[in-house]
Amino acid sequence: MVSLKDIAKKCGVSTATVSKALNDQKDIGESTKARIRETAKEMGYFPNSAARALKTKRSYSLGVLFEEEAGSGLKHEYFSSVLNGFKTQAESQGYDITFLNTSFEKRKMSYYEHCKYRNFDGVAIVCADYHDPQVMELMDSNLPEVTIDYIHYNCTAVCSNNVKGMEDLVRYVYSRGHRRIAYIHGQTNSYVTKDRLASFYRVCEELKLDVPEEYVRTAAYLETKGTAVQTRELFELDDPPTCILYPDDTSLIGGRNVIIESGRKIPDDISIAGYDGILMSQLLHPKITTISQNMDEIGREAARRLITAIENPKTTFIERVVIEGTLLPGQSVGDAPKT
Repeated sequence: MVSLKDIAKKCGVSTATVSKALNDQKDIGESTKARIRETAKEMGYFPNSAARALKTKRSYSLGVLFEEEAGSGLKHEYFSSVLNGFKTQAESQGYDITFLNTSFEKRKMSYYEHCKYRNFDGVAIVCADYHDPQVMELMDSNLPEVTIDYIHYNCTAVCSNNVKGMEDLVRYVYSRGHRRIAYIHGQTNSYVTKDRLASFYRVCEELKLDVPEEYVRTAAYLETKGTAVQTRELFELDDPPTCILYPDDTSLIGGRNVIIESGRKIPDDISIAGYDGILMSQLLHPKITTISQNMDEIGREAARRLITAIENPKTTFIERVVIEGTLLPGQSVGDAPKT
């Protein structure tokens, strides 16, 4: 491995001069800096990460907590896109990322202990059980942290604009003549659900729409069995809806399958809409009406905010950063059937 001493010898300068040149210090002339940098490049020099950490008191390593309960893991397009955006932005600013776990060298440790063991500069909590004591311990700690779609007093949160997204979706469905709109939402303990559900009721109230209690139901995000059951029950009502909104594009598949199996046609007999804007939603026929979340930007902004908190702690606020989504009007929502 090429050392500072090797570069100094070749350039005929001191090791201290090489160090100052590579760190762009002002007391070294520009021509000398350029010559030393070019020599270092030709010799294949890479700065020692341990030495840099010792000098800067940072590891340039970020932890990522990702515990996705539906079982899709990194195969799910929403999370993989968010994580890819986070990774790309972090790497562009000189940081590596490592996933957190609770087992290492055959012994158990908490998420917080893992962070301390790995000397992470900060942590991104992308998906987790936020009621887990270990997750709560991590969020309550003094580590710089950012959360995705979850609000905590001690962490900056980066969220999609779920309030505006749901409003746009309901108003679009309303514009197509639908007045009997059902909403199968995700888990009620989720901030995402709370925002979307409140927005759904608020817009329906503004539009003077009656929303029977049996029109609003619960099914897990990213899972099709629950939405299949709820869709069947909606069809059994005396006055069934003409349009059903689903928790996300993946769980919508459960309802879609029930609709097709029952002999109904989309959107002639029933209109449906999802949420997320994943690629699959735009490949299905008919194309799904949905809200496209800017997943890559959510991840990138989370990385930017986390690194800012690490590098400028004295001027960093704990904030809720909202990323706008976009309505994608597909063919799965048609004009409401005339009665």
